[in-house]
Amino acid sequence: MTVRFIGAGPGAADLITVRGLRALQAAPVCLYAGSLVPRDLLADCPPGARLVDTADLTLDEIIAEMTAAHEAGLDVARLHSGDPSLFSAVAEQMRRLDAHGVPYEVIPGVPAFAAAAAALGRELTVPEVSQTIILTRTSARATAMPPGEDLATLSASRATMVLHLAVQRIGAVVAELLPAYGADCPVAVVARASRDDEEIIRGTLDDIADRVVAAGIKRTAVIVVGRALAAQKFRDSHLYSAERDRACSS
Repeated sequence: MTVRFIGAGPGAADLITVRGLRALQAAPVCLYAGSLVPRDLLADCPPGARLVDTADLTLDEIIAEMTAAHEAGLDVARLHSGDPSLFSAVAEQMRRLDAHGVPYEVIPGVPAFAAAAAALGRELTVPEVSQTIILTRTSARATAMPPGEDLATLSASRATMVLHLAVQRIGAVVAELLPAYGADCPVAVVARASRDDEEIIRGTLDDIADRVVAAGIKRTAVIVVGRALAAQKFRDSHLYSAERDRACSS
């Protein structure tokens, strides 16, 4: 019996990977966060599968469901929104499963920042504009940020920055990013990326907070900041350059 942590993608049910879908279709037990995972995915569970919405469960209760399935010899599909490697609370579940001797594996998914970039129609790494992406969040009621990972420190590089779980603090985010990025720096907020009700707010650090507040966006959104969002006059990459030596090397 195996627990499979499956990246369910950013919201659209058809953005789960083929491997993830196959694992879901074969699992007699499915644990999912009802507030984040698309309900349409549950239709792919086997007939009679035990479906457990973990939105209101504690960590102990979630692990109890997994260990009970393990004792019964049943595979578990543990659906997480986006990709399990980012802000998913998978690490603490793995730690508990290790202690119980329950095997598990991770199946990656499409992360929210990738869906946001697709919705914006932008590449986040543009030659000689930005070649680095910082994925981070802010601290409010959630777990505190580690020392040195405050926005003022991270923004010093002026890299493309994607903030999760931060839109409710958009005013504070802007205040911390302004000194490094400048008031004219492009910003986009993508809410519910890839879903039918997807919403995009574009602006600059000078006006994005007012735009987001006016739109009433308070959750399930990512903030993308950086010059790559509006770059036009940039050098073509070396990848497809006519000057690149394409001779095969032995």
